[in-house]
Amino acid sequence: MKIKNSVFLILMIILAILILAGCNARNNNSTYDFTEVLRGTLERTVTSSGTLTPVSIVSVLAQMSGKVEKIYVDFNDQITRGQTLAVLNTDMLRLRREQQRAAVVKARANYELQSISFQNQLRLAERNLISDFELKTGRTTLNIHAAELSAAEASFNVIETEINQYAYITSPIDGIVLERNINEGQNVVEGSSMNSTSLFTLAEDLREMQIEANVDELDIAGIRMGQNVRFTLEALPGRTYFGIVKKIHLMPSVVDNVVAYRVIIKADNTDGIFLPGMTCQVEFIQEQKENILIVPNAALRYVPSTLNREEIEEKVFHATLDIMSESERRAAIEARNARQATASGSAGSQQGGLSSLLMPQMPVRRAPVQQPRQQGSRASAAGQSIRTLWYINNDGQLGVIAVRIGINNNSHSEIITDRDIEGKRIILRERI
Repeated sequence: MKIKNSVFLILMIILAILILAGCNARNNNSTYDFTEVLRGTLERTVTSSGTLTPVSIVSVLAQMSGKVEKIYVDFNDQITRGQTLAVLNTDMLRLRREQQRAAVVKARANYELQSISFQNQLRLAERNLISDFELKTGRTTLNIHAAELSAAEASFNVIETEINQYAYITSPIDGIVLERNINEGQNVVEGSSMNSTSLFTLAEDLREMQIEANVDELDIAGIRMGQNVRFTLEALPGRTYFGIVKKIHLMPSVVDNVVAYRVIIKADNTDGIFLPGMTCQVEFIQEQKENILIVPNAALRYVPSTLNREEIEEKVFHATLDIMSESERRAAIEARNARQATASGSAGSQQGGLSSLLMPQMPVRRAPVQQPRQQGSRASAAGQSIRTLWYINNDGQLGVIAVRIGINNNSHSEIITDRDIEGKRIILRERI
C-alpha cells in the first residue's frame, strides 16, 4: 500500500512539472506574436497627390468677332502648325471691303484734285499773284487729303486682313485638340473682349506629360530638383510608374490655413496610356537603402507588461551598454551611480532613468561612436536613436537587444548593430 502511494506521489509530481513547463511554454510563446529581423530595402518618402497635365497647353482665341461658318477639327484630332481649325463668316466683311474700297477711291481723287490745285497755287505764288496765307492754306488742305487717303487705305487693309487671315482660326503649334468649345453657326467674340472665351484647347505633345502635385510646407524641404518620384494612377490600379522632379514653384498656395507648394514632375508617356486630368498618388523618394536589416516599427515600440519597471530598466541598461563605446559606457555607469546615490528610492528618479532609456528618439551621447562595420559607411551615428528589441532566450526568459535606428517609413525601420541578428525571432506584440 505504501509502494502504491509512493508511485502515485511520483506520478503527481511528474504531472505537475509537465503542467508547469507547459504553462511556461504557453506564457513564453502563445502569449506573443513574433516577427523576424530580415534583410531588405527601405525607403523614406514624402507622399502627395497630383493631376496629370500636358507639358504645354495653348488656348486659341478669336482675333475678330463673327459667326462660325465651318469647323474642320474635333476632339483628339492631330494638328500641325498653321492648320485651319475653323472659319468665320465673311459676308459682311466683303461688303464692308467694297464700301471701303470706294472710300479709298474717293479719298485718292480728293487728294489728286487738291494736289493739282496746290501746284497751281505754287506757280501763282512765284508771280506774287496770291498771298502767303492762301499758299499755306492750300498746302494744309493737301496734307489733310493725304491723311484721309492714308486712313482710308489703312481701313481697307484691316478689312482685307480680317477676311484673309483673322476669319481663319489656325493652330499655332503642332499637337492635338484637347477641347473644342464652339459649334457651327455660333457667334464668337474677339479675344481682347472681356466676354471672349477659348475656342480650342490644344496640347503640344502628349508623349511627355507632367504631374502637378501640392506638397505640404512641412515636407517641401525634402523635395529637390531631379529627385526620383514613384506614382500610381487611380485609373490604372496595380501598376507603378516613375518620374523626375522638374520644377518647384516658390509661390505657395494657402487653402484653409494650409500652406502647400506646387511641384512639377516630368512623366514619360511614350506608350500614350496617360491622359490629361488623371489623378495620381505620388511618392517622392527622399532616401533609399538596400541590403539592410529591417524590423516592423511595432517591435521597436514593444515593452513587456510581465516585468516591473525596475526589471525593464535593468535589462535595457545593460543591453544599451553593449552598443556603446568605452567612453560612453563609463559616462552611462557614472551617471547611473550618481543618480542612484542622490535619489535612491525616488519614483521620479526611477521614471527618469527608465524614460531616458526607452524614449523613441533618444539621442546618442556626445562621445564619439564607431560606425557599425556592416554598414560600410564613415557617417557618424550622432543623428541615430537607440531602441530595443525583445525576444525569448534559450531559457524561456525575456531578453532584450539594444540597436541603433536608421531611416524609417510608416511601417518598418532600419536597425544598425554589430551583432549578427539577421533572422532572429523577436517579439512584435503581446496577445490580448
